[in-house]
Amino acid sequence: MNIGSKEITIYPAQTDNSPLVILHIFSDEGQQVYDALKKLTTVDFSLVTIGNLDWDKDMSPWAIPPIYKNDTPCSGGADEYLHLLLNDILPQVLQSLSSAPKYVALAGYSLAGLFSLYAIYHTNIFSRIMSASGSFWFPDFKEYVQSHNPQIIPEKVYFSLGDKEAKTRNTILQTVEENTILLQRYFTQLGCHTTFEINSGNHFQDTTNRTAKGIAWILND
Repeated sequence: MNIGSKEITIYPAQTDNSPLVILHIFSDEGQQVYDALKKLTTVDFSLVTIGNLDWDKDMSPWAIPPIYKNDTPCSGGADEYLHLLLNDILPQVLQSLSSAPKYVALAGYSLAGLFSLYAIYHTNIFSRIMSASGSFWFPDFKEYVQSHNPQIIPEKVYFSLGDKEAKTRNTILQTVEENTILLQRYFTQLGCHTTFEINSGNHFQDTTNRTAKGIAWILND
């Protein structure tokens, strides 16, 4: 279905009251993630992928200038997009399912991983969070997390990074591993079941399988 300019694809569960995972995607990787995920878990689940995003707007909590030459700025439209997600997209998705989900999880890679964590400060809908290679280099984000109260303490939060992601000359991007470790420890202290997984490679390597691994972790009890 299309809601506004967003493209929503639903992969429904086969059994009632199965978990629902909302995954924001960058291009058309949803089917690949779903196929990889089915090999990693025996848990029945519904997966909803949301694409055709204005990535640097919809997934960014506030505006920041370009972080390197020829980069595009982030314009800080996460609050606006989250309103669309909660008030238009999610209700229609839930209506299309055969039963209410056991819980709703939010998942994403890169800026969408950052958005997944940001969302729990504005809604209590998402009880499990998956952030693969989350953009936690984002200026002032860790300070925001530590100075605000989430509307829900998630049951599980997954973090991951590639082992080369912090090995860059860019001083902003260099902070990503330190900040991710800090956030993982912070949410552990809040009482969440968390993990931090290091994958081989840089930010752009094996993104489909990294995403599937993270979702499988939050699904598997």
